[in-house]
Parts: sequence; C-alpha cells; structure tokens
Amino acid sequence: MEQEQKFTIQIANASHQDFAQIICDEMESSAKARGTGIAKRSPDYIKEKMREGKAVIAFTEDGIWAGFCYIETWSHGEYVANSGLIVAPSFRKSGLAKNIKRKIFDLSQKLYPGAKLFGLTTGLAVMKINSDLGYEPVTYSELTQDEAFWAGCKSCVNYEILMSKERKNCMCTAMLYDPKEHKPKEEAAKDFVQRSKLYERFMKIKQWSLLKNLLRKEKVDMILAELGLTKLAKFKKEKLAK
Repeated sequence: MEQEQKFTIQIANASHQDFAQIICDEMESSAKARGTGIAKRSPDYIKEKMREGKAVIAFTEDGIWAGFCYIETWSHGEYVANSGLIVAPSFRKSGLAKNIKRKIFDLSQKLYPGAKLFGLTTGLAVMKINSDLGYEPVTYSELTQDEAFWAGCKSCVNYEILMSKERKNCMCTAMLYDPKEHKPKEEAAKDFVQRSKLYERFMKIKQWSLLKNLLRKEKVDMILAELGLTKLAKFKKEKLAK
C-alpha cells in the first residue's frame, strides 16, 4: 500500500521568499488549465505577504513546496479574504487544500478577530471547503465595496462580465463567514451537502447565462466545453437553430 504523503503547513516568513515566483507561475498556470480567471499578483506582492506573516505555506517532509495561501484585508480590516489558494499539481486531491484553508482561516481570525471572511470562487470543491469552515453563499452586495478590492479583478479574464453586471454578478460565487451571524460549522457543512447539486446546477446556469450575453456565437461552444457544460452547449445549438 502506498504511504500517505505528509505535509507541514506553517505561517510563511521572509525565509520563504524564494518560492514567490514559483507560486505566482503555478497560480496562473492552474487558472488557465481550468479556463477560469484570477486576479494576478506579482512575486513582490507575495513576498510582502510572507514578510508580514499574512500567508501560509506547505511543504512535504522532504522540503518540497506543496501549497500556499495568503490574507488580504479590505474596508479597514472589516473584511478579510483568504486569497491565492494553490496546491502544486503533484499533491492535488490529497486533502492538502482543505488543510491549508483551515490554517489560513485560523490565522485570519487570530490577526483580525471579528472581521467578516469572504471569498469568490468558480469551483464547487472550494465551495465545499469553505462551507466546512462555516461560510455561506451570499450576493455580491454583502461583500466589501472597497474599490481597491474590485480593482484587483481587472487582471481577471472575466472582468468585462463583472463590469457589465455593475459588480452585482460574475462567473464566481460569493461566500461569506460572519462571526456574528454564522451557523455552526457542522450545520453549514450539512446544508452544503444537501444543496450541493442545486449549487452545481446554479453555477452552470449562471455561467451559461453570462457567457451567452457577452461572447460571439462561434466562441460559445469552445468556452462551454472548457467549463464542462456540454449539455448546455447542445441546448444552445438547438436554441440558435430556431
């Protein structure tokens, strides 16, 4: 039987700055492979987060870099985002992403007690991880309205969609953890399991609707295929043929 890979997850510091370029490259590569957008960050920005102690980094027992995530704050610390979650390709589907998320979640609460934690994601797997921590899906209006946060979306491939919807909707699903109003983690996780099929259907329909209105007809099939929405692509063809 193959031995389970073990990882060390720790708060990043200045000694980890040499990994900044690798982390940025992997973030961009992963986003392209998924066909989704990301708010790009420079190696210098990642290094700054490391020096400030506002990031966590994971390694194998052999010292090989395995994953990373960092903290951003908005609206004078009222809102906190755990951003840039990335796991090296060799260690995906190992449970590492969930453990990194837990570590950065705990660090966020320690550094910013009482702050609302939020995130934007296009993936059901990340939604599941967030729900296990007590996050719940919300509308964009419940997120920070700090201009600096939304400016960070300019490098995302879906920025045109975001702006066309007046920042009220986009390809991502918004999730929020409010320490003053959140459900117990066990209850939130149970709710997600019960509603996961509905969430998945909702996300696909939403993505289809947004793409349909903004992309030229000849490009829609290609984008939908990248998102795995083959049934919706077939439906689109039938609609266009009428």
